[in-house]
Amino acid sequence: MAPFQVPSMENTEKFVKIKTLSKSQVKPEKTIGRKEFQLVTFDLPYIAFFYNQKLLIYKGYEGKFDEVVAKLKDSLGVVLEDFYQLAGKLGKDEEGVFRVEYDDNMDGAEVVVADAEEILVSELLGEDAASKLKELVPYNGILNLEGLYRPLLAVQLTKLQDGLAIGCAFNHAILDGTSTWHFMRSWSEICRGPGQLISVQPFLDRTEVRNTKVKLELPEKSGPTIPDAIKFVGPTLREKIFKFSESAIERIKSDVNADSSDDSKSFSTFQALSSHLWRAVTRARQLKPEDPTVFIVFADCRKRVDPPMPDSYFGNLIQAIFTGTATGLLLAHPKDFGASMIQKAIYAHDSKAIQERNTEFENNPKIFQFKDAGMNVVAIGSSPRFKVYEVDFGFGNPESVRSGANNRFDGMVYLYPGKNGEKSIDVEISLEIGAMERLEKDNEFLMEEI
Repeated sequence: MAPFQVPSMENTEKFVKIKTLSKSQVKPEKTIGRKEFQLVTFDLPYIAFFYNQKLLIYKGYEGKFDEVVAKLKDSLGVVLEDFYQLAGKLGKDEEGVFRVEYDDNMDGAEVVVADAEEILVSELLGEDAASKLKELVPYNGILNLEGLYRPLLAVQLTKLQDGLAIGCAFNHAILDGTSTWHFMRSWSEICRGPGQLISVQPFLDRTEVRNTKVKLELPEKSGPTIPDAIKFVGPTLREKIFKFSESAIERIKSDVNADSSDDSKSFSTFQALSSHLWRAVTRARQLKPEDPTVFIVFADCRKRVDPPMPDSYFGNLIQAIFTGTATGLLLAHPKDFGASMIQKAIYAHDSKAIQERNTEFENNPKIFQFKDAGMNVVAIGSSPRFKVYEVDFGFGNPESVRSGANNRFDGMVYLYPGKNGEKSIDVEISLEIGAMERLEKDNEFLMEEI
């Protein structure tokens, strides 16, 4: 599996000019007391990942910017009453096992208020706007391990010429994408009106899903520094977002299913799109027929574990599912070949497979890094099922939702629902520069409707 590389994103545009106006901390509004939550086997593989970053861009808002900031900070203090783990720090128990620690004397979440009034919202919506977006999100290049010394949640509120950017950095050792968007929706619910309650309470007890204590031997230095042993500089990458319309998605799904045999299971939208991406990126890399190519999906295990966990489970409940083949085989076979491999790998990842993966890690815990992923990987994160365009703080739905620069490597893909709803999907891809140039010219991949 893959964790950590510090990728170098191609700088084809100037960064946004950011002026920091203030920095403060926000704590839960009410007294919580001392709370401790052991990190479990599902959490620990991400300790050497970077903070997970999300960026929401809004056009316009009512009132003055200072008033909007105050409202966002006030509602953050309220929602942290339920999601107070995000206001804590990482710590260790007497056995050296990682945990989330919270007490009322801690500083809470970090909030930066910034100004980028020279920038229009429209300038941030382009397919190649990655370099402009980077400075709108906090904690670039910050490892989750640094949660021992830093807040577990950092927020940056940036004033734009005609809107607002809300950039968030979440410590990935304590939550996954499902929990991230649960928190964001809950925060927006509180912000929309006085006395508003969140619709779904977080399920906070991690030991309900796993209670084995695992001690990780980390190459730590004293103080808030990144250990040299887990630094890694990767190749120069380009990031681009490809927007697939509903009709393009339906064509992809139809084409993949048209190749399948009568006795095979039909392929879902996700499986068909994943195969489409896997084949296209593999073509763009111009690999030799004998070169391996690997597909990875970070799958939600909430309904796969035994007993199943609720969607509101707060933490990491994802595992990486792998499949692979030779490049020549993937590209020589019909489109259903890759889809069938992905489908079989996903179906096989049941509670037994999850248990075996956890036991293997517990018996031989290791620190994963992106450089461990190997070559020629296509990895899918996030999900078009996340209702990211419903995060309304009281000034409308976002114009765009993007990932930050962290946690990217050659072949990393993030999927989001398209803004126009229906069944459109946005595909955010990071690739080596030459491969990206070829992908942009691949008519079979583009479906002529992007």
